[in-house]
Amino acid sequence: MRAWQYAAITSGLEKSLKLNTTAAVPKPKPQQHLIKVDYVALNPVDYKPAETTLMRRFVIPNPATPGIDFAGTIAQPAQGSDLKVGDKVFGCGPSPFAGGMLAEYAVAGTDSTVRIPEGVNSLDASTIGVAGLTAYQSLVAHNPKRVLINGGSGGTGVFGIQIAKAMGYYVVCTCSGRNVELCKGLGADEVIDYTAGSVTEALKGKNFDHVVDNVMADLQLFRRAHEYTSKGAKYIVVAGMPTLKFVGQNLEMKFWPALLGGGKRRSEGMFAQANVAELERIAKWMSEGKVKAVIDQQFGFEDVSKAFEKLKTGRARGKIVVEVCAKA
Repeated sequence: MRAWQYAAITSGLEKSLKLNTTAAVPKPKPQQHLIKVDYVALNPVDYKPAETTLMRRFVIPNPATPGIDFAGTIAQPAQGSDLKVGDKVFGCGPSPFAGGMLAEYAVAGTDSTVRIPEGVNSLDASTIGVAGLTAYQSLVAHNPKRVLINGGSGGTGVFGIQIAKAMGYYVVCTCSGRNVELCKGLGADEVIDYTAGSVTEALKGKNFDHVVDNVMADLQLFRRAHEYTSKGAKYIVVAGMPTLKFVGQNLEMKFWPALLGGGKRRSEGMFAQANVAELERIAKWMSEGKVKAVIDQQFGFEDVSKAFEKLKTGRARGKIVVEVCAKA
């Protein structure tokens, strides 16, 4: 089979990927399905750990194939599964750092693979995975009423807005001016254009009980969270690279005293966990029209490097998707 792989990275993942045309088809474990991959939706976690020396050296296999979120067809079902050969499915690959999905065949666990429901196509289903689970888990478990989503137009943000509205929350999000109408169209009750002035000034007095930060670009948003949130509000951080700077920011958020200029609200980091029931619920919302896929651009399998180049600009509106075998 064909598979995109990398080993050493010198100047970015997109320049280090090589297309192996004679890669071995993976052998699934008993609790894994063999998937013929149709589409892969990219996430920042597909390249950020790979470009971090320690992660690449000690956590990621060599060679590695990136890609976590997929939609495809069951080629060989896991033992005891009710899924059959030919069933259309979506979900997440077995590793959060090198999921192996940017290949014509890949494996996926029974704990992260779900049948695509009627009314949803494979292209749209491929976008749910990590972004959908991250948005869901950063919101629903906390049961808020008034939510601020910092970064509403990215891959996770577009799901966050829609999931929050499906749950009945009041939603305010931030984005650039060019994406204001997109976020409003997804259901945001208010949208703040961060290019038009200070976001923290615009937020003063709004009294949120929950914040989800998909950007983590400005610590002032956390330091001044007490100016726009209620006393028991949580500040959830879902973005960031495994770098010393990011670690330092998180340590400050956790431990720097408010008396010395630190934040006055509780911060929590999060990393999405595989959950079949949650994937099914998001897909059901998609089949009902309550959640829709937002795809910035679709690339062919030969153009994976270009897809990563686009992802790394940080300016994608929604998801970037690679077509692998959809027409094969």
